[in-house]
Amino acid sequence: MRVFGLIGYPLGHSFSKKYFEEKFTREGITDVAFENFSLTSIELFPELWKQYPQLCGVAVTIPYKQQVLHYLNTLSPEVAAMQACNCIKLDAGKLVGYNTDIIGFEQSLLPYLKPEHTHALILGTGGAAAGVAFVLGRLGIRYQYVSRNPEGKSLAYDALDVTLMEKHRLIINTTPLGTFPAVDACAPIPYQYLTDHHHCFDLVYNPAETLFMQKAKAQGASVQNGYAMLTIQAEANWRIWNA
Repeated sequence: MRVFGLIGYPLGHSFSKKYFEEKFTREGITDVAFENFSLTSIELFPELWKQYPQLCGVAVTIPYKQQVLHYLNTLSPEVAAMQACNCIKLDAGKLVGYNTDIIGFEQSLLPYLKPEHTHALILGTGGAAAGVAFVLGRLGIRYQYVSRNPEGKSLAYDALDVTLMEKHRLIINTTPLGTFPAVDACAPIPYQYLTDHHHCFDLVYNPAETLFMQKAKAQGASVQNGYAMLTIQAEANWRIWNA
């Protein structure tokens, strides 16, 4: 039996296992399993492959999309460029890293994009943020990182004033804030400056409507969660694992 899975920590919020098990049943895919591997440290990653000799590939989620690179033999050009990986395939004994977040993010964002969305704020600076930045750059959308611990050109949350919020009409939350079960949390942006010209994309998909989305919608902004992104990247992972 071939085994696939998801690595990250914690994984209680994740829909990936349920998604793939339903896919296997729906499409009549047999002799295959999908497991959650909740790793308290990325240092446990090499041991995982020894414990599960039938493991063929894994998806990668928070907080290991960048930390896992050290353990890979080969990186796709996209992963090498952005230094973030969310899909790993065991290919002829070598671990190869890919990034399908960029496929999921781009395809799910495009239906919401308008000509006025020329500047974006990326909330967070982790592995998911790297994928978002890669796509925005490819689309010609200028972006600015916002972080609780700003470094380099990143902005602090308290630097977001009405002028910056008016200019940046696309706002993407790449942090885990608001993820189940901590649903009462949200990124500390000045929501009062949002308007119906803004689009707010939360990569979180559990719950379906986060506090970030609720507050943005209350100001007239359009919103979306990360579920479509999840399903698109999951299908892209499956194609890579079976190529």
